[in-house]
Amino acid sequence: MKLLVKLAWRNIWRNKRRSFLTLLAIVFATTAAIATRGMQLGTYAVNINYAVQMFTGYLQIQKEGFQENPSLNKAFKINNKLKTALSSIDEIKSWAPRVQADGLISFKDNSQGAAIFGLSPQKEKTTTRIFSRLKQGNFFESDTSDKIVLGHKLLQNLKAEIGDTVVILSQGFDGSLGNNKYVISGIIKFGSPDLDGMGVFMPVKSAQELLALYGGRIHSIAINLKSSYKIEETKKILQEKLKGTGLAVLDWGEIMPDFKQAIELDNISGILMLLILMVIVAFGILNTVLMSVTERFKEFGVALAIGMSHTKLVLLVIIETVFLSLTGIFTGNILGYLTNWYFVNNPIHFSGDISNLYEEYGFLPVIRSTLEPMIFVNISLAVLLISLFVSLYPVYKVYKLEPLKGIRYT
Repeated sequence: MKLLVKLAWRNIWRNKRRSFLTLLAIVFATTAAIATRGMQLGTYAVNINYAVQMFTGYLQIQKEGFQENPSLNKAFKINNKLKTALSSIDEIKSWAPRVQADGLISFKDNSQGAAIFGLSPQKEKTTTRIFSRLKQGNFFESDTSDKIVLGHKLLQNLKAEIGDTVVILSQGFDGSLGNNKYVISGIIKFGSPDLDGMGVFMPVKSAQELLALYGGRIHSIAINLKSSYKIEETKKILQEKLKGTGLAVLDWGEIMPDFKQAIELDNISGILMLLILMVIVAFGILNTVLMSVTERFKEFGVALAIGMSHTKLVLLVIIETVFLSLTGIFTGNILGYLTNWYFVNNPIHFSGDISNLYEEYGFLPVIRSTLEPMIFVNISLAVLLISLFVSLYPVYKVYKLEPLKGIRYT
């Protein structure tokens, strides 16, 4: 075995030019795949954190079925069991109660449909970054204020301004029709057509009064976590603690399915591009191994004639392929790590019209990489397996080679 390893290493460098070009191809493929995948997943992570911390939270607690069919009647109270469950999980950083309903908002002769959200400003400040999306004016400071904040498009459609008084109508929890006057104190811009065009944000207790949600009933609890990598783990623990309460625990992907699907579609396109790159490199490796084997048929024929087994010759070719692949993969990993490290510490920030376009749809105008270990492991294994797979044909030709035909091969 030791002799085969030594022979394999020497055989690689018998044709230095061909081996060096193949090695460069493997290094380039590994580096490009790691860098591309790193920036893709890094940018996803940045935007996911940005989106969930903006309003939805990493997790939400709701009444079972509320996400599929939001109803005013699917409200619940924050009892001691729920408070204990939230406070007992160390991974939960903070949480904020919310009220949600549909209604009608009117200003003078203009009326628009409204998506009403009752928020607790003190708790929202520690749970989400909704206050950072304030475009103009001020947020309400208490849970009982008569001030509200509107989505910027809704304000335009109402033809109202900050400081104007509007009337909001909505059906109450008890079936009554609630209405009240509120003063517009600010404008908010999310980049979401629904929230910007229909969003009405008011103090949670004012919303409970409008909707007759007596007893402190709410519709959801947004949860902020210490780490985005512990979402599934925390979700399972919380589900176990709330079993039998009629409450459901949803992660950000279930709350924002469209956003998740957009990321998954983009992820698939990225994987397809990597596969195309791998196929191109695979043909380069196949060419090198096949040429290396074919030009040594005479040597192999002599070796077989003096008693060397086909198994050892096959093993020799496989070791050569592995050596060539591992050398390229190792070098590619180093270059890929350095590339990703640079873009982790120096993300690409867009400006001008591109930046405005990103922000318009609620995305961060930035490309950032990640040093997630599984990227390096997965890419390295993929390149190695592809190298071994394409070497099967040359190996098969060696295995079927007859001593006399090998000696006479020209």
